[in-house]
Amino acid sequence: MNHPRRLLAGLAALALAGSAGLVVVRLQQGGSAPGSSAVAVEATATPGQLTTPQKVARKRQVDVLLAKRSTAVLKGDLKGFLAAVDPKQPKLAARQRLLFTNLRKFEFANLKYFAADERPTPTLAAKYGPTTFSTRVMMRYQLTGLDRKPVQTDLAYTFVRRGTAWVLVEDGAFDEVLSPDGHRQPWDYQEIAVVRRGKVVVVVDQGELALGKKIGAASQGAVDGVRRHWPRPWNGAVMVVAMSEPQVLSILWTSGNGAGWTIAAKAVSLYDGEPWKPHAGPPVSSRIVVNPAVRKDLDQDLLVHEMTHVATLPIGTRTPLWLEEGIAEYVRCASIEDDPQWTVDPYRKTVRTKYLASMKVLPGRQQFDEAGDRSYGQSWWITAYLVSKLGERGVAALYTDLAQHSTSQTAYATILKKHTGKTAAQLVTAVKKYKG
Repeated sequence: MNHPRRLLAGLAALALAGSAGLVVVRLQQGGSAPGSSAVAVEATATPGQLTTPQKVARKRQVDVLLAKRSTAVLKGDLKGFLAAVDPKQPKLAARQRLLFTNLRKFEFANLKYFAADERPTPTLAAKYGPTTFSTRVMMRYQLTGLDRKPVQTDLAYTFVRRGTAWVLVEDGAFDEVLSPDGHRQPWDYQEIAVVRRGKVVVVVDQGELALGKKIGAASQGAVDGVRRHWPRPWNGAVMVVAMSEPQVLSILWTSGNGAGWTIAAKAVSLYDGEPWKPHAGPPVSSRIVVNPAVRKDLDQDLLVHEMTHVATLPIGTRTPLWLEEGIAEYVRCASIEDDPQWTVDPYRKTVRTKYLASMKVLPGRQQFDEAGDRSYGQSWWITAYLVSKLGERGVAALYTDLAQHSTSQTAYATILKKHTGKTAAQLVTAVKKYKG
């Protein structure tokens, strides 16, 4: 069987994955009593002249509206969801209605929106007047059966005070300052279809339901393959996004130097907390995003590679790239050869005769950027060698130790020697002699 790589030159690849978009908000609160904080905020003529108590009151009012919005999604209340959208903007209202339709296709264990830091927008203030309030809004949510903990992303919203109520007037005026995956969730573009197969959730365009079912079947087979060869516990829950929209979760579909490489699919890590801050711990969830250009060309073994990343990411993020990609390629190839009708012998021959002689180090980012095919093949060969010596459980133990404790080059070297009995250089020498 020819080797369908995760990184492929040109378009010779198959794969799956996806997620991200443009969340629009429509907020409204009922009239406020005279003397309330709402009136106090409205009384100030221009942004920037509000007192600290007035800013606190304004944020509190918007947060109340945002809470009503999240409640409307959870309860299926379209009227409540659209209550605060600017009635003078039918296109905005239409986007809100579509957003609501898409959100209702997911199962939220919880959902919360809240105002974060203010982002002044002079152009919008000139357009809408002195009460204009542009703010990053945090969307904190947890999808039932998919996310171990809530995850969080940021959105760009602009509100205006009209009478005693706040109205949503803009939903993306400062997207460029959001986190890379902000405002780019699967529910934020065209209407979608959501297909469930066991614990796998597949998201496709509304008109591609048959594709979604096909991916669901392939995904369930991929989950089984991972479970056979990755000995640590994994519940098999994963979302695969295979939409025509190329900006979902802000994925770049090329990598490497020169003309670059086409990425067929990618596992995207999701975290809780402020999106722009460095994440100290492992991700709390992940999505597999599929390159739109190859979403209709499905291959189960390619999904196995990405699902191995989903299964291993929760352990930690300090694993070196050669083992991170090597274990994914190992599980992929092993799952193929579980079927006596299939073999990866052509790939095995290519790695042995074409890629091993040039290996001087355990592949890192530079090697992957320079030659993706070669580095993936070498990483697979290294991992297969380690499995031949340590077994799958032994390699999983090495992976876990590195993921959690490889905090420096010294720690990395110590962990590698402890599990393999070799230094990195000695491991390279041994791997090059391995016949496979």
